[in-house]
Amino acid sequence: MIFRRIGQLLAGLFLYGFAGAMMVRAAVGVDPWTVFAQGMSNVTGLSLGLLTVLIGVLVLLLWIPLKQRPGIGTVLNILLIGPALDFGLWVLVEPTEMWQRVLLFGGGLLLLAVATGLYIGSRFGPGPRDGLMTGLHARFGVKIWIARTSVEVTVLLIGWLLGGDVWFGTLAFALLIGPLCDYTLPLFDVRARISRRSASTPPIREHRARRPDRR
Repeated sequence: MIFRRIGQLLAGLFLYGFAGAMMVRAAVGVDPWTVFAQGMSNVTGLSLGLLTVLIGVLVLLLWIPLKQRPGIGTVLNILLIGPALDFGLWVLVEPTEMWQRVLLFGGGLLLLAVATGLYIGSRFGPGPRDGLMTGLHARFGVKIWIARTSVEVTVLLIGWLLGGDVWFGTLAFALLIGPLCDYTLPLFDVRARISRRSASTPPIREHRARRPDRR
């Protein structure tokens, strides 16, 4: 079971980075954190993948005053998503037609929702950004949606001012990622799968009760 969970975690993190690359190459707008990374890339000249790693480390440092504890999934999230993003950007080519851009963005958004369900559902710890939201909630009593909105609006604004890609895809991401993840999170949750398996397996005593008498 543990190896299956690790495989699910690694697959989810790789697909998450690759999905991000799909949306970047679509060039119709990206999520707030990627807008922030794009803006920082314009300033520093560093790759998006490397900046994704560095931003993840900085966000993780904010966990310290919030008394949050990272899991192995948190650490691997920081280390693996960035390289997967750079790999995707290396493989993918930016489309020329708008319909191709929309399809690429839509595919990336769907893949990212699946990837989110995979790595969170493996139960090895949240990503650094997710933990920041829950940490603010636990430490200061801030509602999670308020914490998430405040942080993401801030990084979006900074990234946009630095030249990040904000367009209709950014709005589509904000509106659709929540409902999509509401579907994929329980779908890939290892605890939910165990519960369903247990519920579908009759108790041992019931099996014995059905056996014919062999006297």
